[in-house]
Amino acid sequence: MKFLVLGAGKMGYAVAYDLIRSPRVETVFLADNQTETLATACERLADDKIVPVQMDATRFEEVTKIMSGCTVAISCIPYKDNYELAKAALEAAVNFVDLGGNEETVQKEFLLDEFARERGIAIIPDCGLAPGLVSILAAASAERMEQLYEMRLRVGGLPIEPQPPLNYLQVFSIEGLINQYVEDATIVQHGKAIKVPSLGDLEKIEFPAPFGELEAFTTSGGISTLPSTFGEKVQYLDYKTIRYPGHCDQIRLLRDLGLLDSQPVALDGSSVRPRELMSHLLGEKLPRDEMDVVLLRVTVTGLREGKPTQIVWECIDYMDQAAGLSAMMRMTAFPASILAQLLARGDIQEKGVLVQEKSVPTRLFLAELGGRGVRLSMTEKSPDA
Repeated sequence: MKFLVLGAGKMGYAVAYDLIRSPRVETVFLADNQTETLATACERLADDKIVPVQMDATRFEEVTKIMSGCTVAISCIPYKDNYELAKAALEAAVNFVDLGGNEETVQKEFLLDEFARERGIAIIPDCGLAPGLVSILAAASAERMEQLYEMRLRVGGLPIEPQPPLNYLQVFSIEGLINQYVEDATIVQHGKAIKVPSLGDLEKIEFPAPFGELEAFTTSGGISTLPSTFGEKVQYLDYKTIRYPGHCDQIRLLRDLGLLDSQPVALDGSSVRPRELMSHLLGEKLPRDEMDVVLLRVTVTGLREGKPTQIVWECIDYMDQAAGLSAMMRMTAFPASILAQLLARGDIQEKGVLVQEKSVPTRLFLAELGGRGVRLSMTEKSPDA
C-alpha cells in the first residue's frame, strides 16, 4: 500500500507517523511546498518508508502524476484546495480523504459523487476530529436507538496551562480557526436544518479536575453531513467548541470590531485585510508547542427498548510527549490515517463521495483508534439521571 500525504505540517506529520507504523504500508510520499518544513518532518520521522516530495499542491498536473502511483491520497492542507485535489484524485483514479472543516467546500466535493463511482474510487471529506470522529460516534449511538431526539457534539483543544490573553494555543491552522469563528454554523431545530451565527448560544460545560467549569459555543464546520443524515430523524442537533471561560467574549469583541473581516480597509494610502493581519498576529502571539489536551463529549438522546435513553461518549486525550504528538495531532490525524488505511485494505468497498456516518465500519474504526491509545468511554443512562 502506497500513500500520498499532502502537507508536512503538524497534521501531515502525524498522519505520516501513523502510516509508517503499519507493516502493510510500503511507501509514504510526504509532500510540501516548503523545503524546511518537509526536511524537518522527514528528519523527525527518520524512516525508509518516507519519500519526500517538494511540490505545490495547487499544480494540478504535478499532483495528479504523483497521486497515480498511490493507493490513497490524504490532504492535510487548508480546506480551500480540497475540491481541486479531489478532482485530481478522480483524474488519477486514486482514493482520497481530507481533513475538511468547511461546509461549502465539502458540498462541492459531493458533486463529484457520480464521477467517483464511474472511476471506481472513494472520496471521504471531513476525516479529522470535528468534523470526523464526532460524526462516527454520533452514528454509533444512533444505531442503538429506536428513535432519536437530540444530538449534541462538544469538542475543544486546549492548553494544559492557559496563558492570557486568549487562554488558547495553536493546535491547528490559524486560518481554519478563524473560519470556525466567522462563518455561520448549521444546526437542526424541530427537525429542520438552519443556519445560525457562530459564537452564539454560550453554555457552561464541566469536565473532571483539573478542568472544572468551561464554556462551549456554536462554531462552524464541525457538524459535517450529520444534518442531512439525521436532520429529519432528530428534533435538535448542534456542534459547539469548548474553551476556557471568557474566550468566546474575547473573540466576539475582535469580530465586532471588524478585525476578522476579509474585506480590505483603506489605511494611509494603501489597504489591509483585517483578517489577514489578525491571522498573522495570532500566528506570532499564540503559543505553539505547549502541552495540550482534547476534550470531547458526544451526547445522543432517544428511545431504546421503549425507554428514554441517553448515550454519552467522552474522551480526554493528552499530548504524547515521547512521540512529539500533540493531543490535537493525535485526535485529528489518527482518524484520517485509519480511514485511509481502511480504504486501502478494502474494509470500505463503497465507491463515490462517501458520508462517514453511513459508510465507515464503526466497530472496526473504533477498535483501530483504541489500538493507538485513544481512550473513549461510552455510558448509557436515563436522560434524567
